[in-house]
Amino acid sequence: MKRHLSLLAAALLAGTGGALTVTGSVTGSVPDGTRVSGWAVSASGQPVQEIVSVPVSGGQFRLEIPTTAPSFRAQTALKAQNIAWPGVLDPVAVSAETQTAELKFFSYRDLNHNGQHDEGEPLREVTVNAGRGTLFVVWVNSDVTVRASRGYEATLKRGWNAFIVEVGRAVNITPFVDGSVEVTLNLGR
Repeated sequence: MKRHLSLLAAALLAGTGGALTVTGSVTGSVPDGTRVSGWAVSASGQPVQEIVSVPVSGGQFRLEIPTTAPSFRAQTALKAQNIAWPGVLDPVAVSAETQTAELKFFSYRDLNHNGQHDEGEPLREVTVNAGRGTLFVVWVNSDVTVRASRGYEATLKRGWNAFIVEVGRAVNITPFVDGSVEVTLNLGR
């Protein structure tokens, strides 16, 4: 019961009314000009709008996700049948109608060093790990709760929301609080 209350308190404090900051380290090969970026993606996971991008410096990055809403073309209707979030398995229930945009993380080499993604700079999707789980970031235009099998329950407040999702026999959703967990991403070779 005490753990449940502390998670609830953390969720209320993490209410994403302000900017969300993700700080972490990068392992693997980090070529010169590598940037870590957050993109609003389509329902099928294709990058639509670059929300934030920062250079990797000394194997570290600090992404400050702005409070602004993603563009309308990056938003989709949040419906039980079109949720493909980490850990979500049928049956799925959504408490209210809302618009949503999932943020996925990508790396790329900024070949012309202009600080943004351009044609000819291939995007590579990366997973941001947080402890034993992965970081999941989503925007909604109104408060909503999403429930699914295996104990999945995410209560989202209007704006950007971030959770650490651990998938096992049960799905554990923990609100991500800036600085509470060291996040890492591996770029491989």
